[in-house]
Amino acid sequence: MQSRIEFLIEQTFDTLKLSSHVFDTGRAMSRIFAYCRVSTVDQSADNQRLEIAAAGFQVEPRRLVAEAVSGSVSARERRGFAKLLDRLEAGDVLVVTKLDRLGRNAMDIRSVVDHLATLDVRVHCLALGGVDLTSPAGRMTMGVIAAVAEFERDLLIERTQSGLARAKAEGRTLGRPSSLNEDKKRQILEARRAGVSMGALARQYGVSRSAIQRVERGATAHTGGRGAAGGLAPEAPGGA
Repeated sequence: MQSRIEFLIEQTFDTLKLSSHVFDTGRAMSRIFAYCRVSTVDQSADNQRLEIAAAGFQVEPRRLVAEAVSGSVSARERRGFAKLLDRLEAGDVLVVTKLDRLGRNAMDIRSVVDHLATLDVRVHCLALGGVDLTSPAGRMTMGVIAAVAEFERDLLIERTQSGLARAKAEGRTLGRPSSLNEDKKRQILEARRAGVSMGALARQYGVSRSAIQRVERGATAHTGGRGAAGGLAPEAPGGA
């Protein structure tokens, strides 16, 4: 998915004929931070460090954060990145080599960049020509990302709905498994016919009153609105 996002953005840049070297370390005395991520501890972030230095960003070692964490983990759940967010202040610059360093998908990246923009922290991505994602050109970039994120959300909804429909067609029960088996449900119905209140049954079986009500509604549905054999005891308002 990240390669598709970057492809779309690069195509947009080509259309607008943006320079491939639009980055600028910018404001005087800005603190420059870098975030490098690799997927496993066997990998090294040295190439990312060198790429950032070659792009002209002078990052002090104490302001360079590198960690080994899967790209499937959202940015704020990455220990190193979360600590970095706490250190960033207005006027700071954050540099990454690729867009996917900032999040696990387009939605996550958009959320992170929006958050950094509210902090007045500029975000430079070298893979996108070093563009500051919080600048006008960067906001154009984020517009493309937003479109991809919306597409991702639509796909997720479509897949979820398709999966639910397939499960229903196969006769599978959806949702959390019931804590009341058929034997307990029968006991509850018998107790209700004997006049035991919903509240007392809820406490006895460790469930909510609504769970007892669902048992009764299920019995009513299976018997054509007559309830189980014999009428169920009416529940007084606020009954115990």
